[in-house]
Amino acid sequence: MLFNSFSFAIFFPIVFLIYWGLPHRLRWVLLFAASYWFYMSWNPKYVVLILFTTLVSYFAAIVIERQACPKKRKMVLILSSTVCLAVLFFFKYFNFATESIAQILRLLALQPKTFTLNLLLPVGISFYTFQTMSYVIDVYRGDAQAEHHFGIYATFISFFPQLVAGPIERTSNLLPQIKSEKTFDYTSATYGLKLMAWGYFKKLIIADTISPCASRVFTDPHSFSGFALVLAAALFTFQIYCDFSGYSDIAIGASKLLGINLMTNFKSPSFSQSIREFWSRWHISLSSWFRDYLYIPLGGNRVSPLRNRVNLLVTFLVSGLWHGANWTFVIWGGLHGIAQIVEK
Repeated sequence: MLFNSFSFAIFFPIVFLIYWGLPHRLRWVLLFAASYWFYMSWNPKYVVLILFTTLVSYFAAIVIERQACPKKRKMVLILSSTVCLAVLFFFKYFNFATESIAQILRLLALQPKTFTLNLLLPVGISFYTFQTMSYVIDVYRGDAQAEHHFGIYATFISFFPQLVAGPIERTSNLLPQIKSEKTFDYTSATYGLKLMAWGYFKKLIIADTISPCASRVFTDPHSFSGFALVLAAALFTFQIYCDFSGYSDIAIGASKLLGINLMTNFKSPSFSQSIREFWSRWHISLSSWFRDYLYIPLGGNRVSPLRNRVNLLVTFLVSGLWHGANWTFVIWGGLHGIAQIVEK
């Protein structure tokens, strides 16, 4: 179910009306049911994956909170993170890994048989995997308390407005809002509607109009002049921004209509004056996630200049791989990492 589908145009108003008609104690039930219905509309059988990841992180956080031994706490954190990442790896990166290994062996004059699986990538798996991991890490660090109500926690992980394409929410922001009692705020709801309208405009009017033009050039670049290639690249920049930020605006606006505030995901990134500033404005929830849960644990700025540059490059290489199971994404991440290093 896409935000720009007829199904969502029916689904969301129904959820909105029932949500504000229910007493506070039952609203999480509606959000939980609506979120799982939303997710299952893509592929019902893959609901097992999000439920499994949710269960693993739920029990891991409780065990970590109750465990006094630092080594055992760390062991549970590593185990839960490994399990969640293993699910993500299997469905998103298994074929990429086997094909890459086969290509390397061919370079060594070997003739391996490529083994791949016919897997459909579960929608939103990268987003909810990162959200479960950050939750467990927050509990491990003492930045958040473990949520003992499984239904509320499951709603936090599967909250449908941000399930498919973010923002990747933090425990301290979204989880308390799902639990807290709310009253309908006309001003907030009006702003949410305007934000959704703006998001639909960017997605449907701008991005979807540009897409065929850019795709035509990129599909057969040899048939076009240099100017056409440059123009297509520029148009694609607008397309991907309006597509992604438009989707985020719809998610944030829909959440506001339910009395929940999601974090801002884009802040006019095209007006950035540096690569570093760009990544503080573009897909903010993801870039801040990598900063807090990968870059800083690697040492961040608290290490030698050489090690700091390695940390930057590793962070962006992983970020590139997160975007897609293809070496082009890894190269893209590496280029941004190198640009940050040169700029610094």
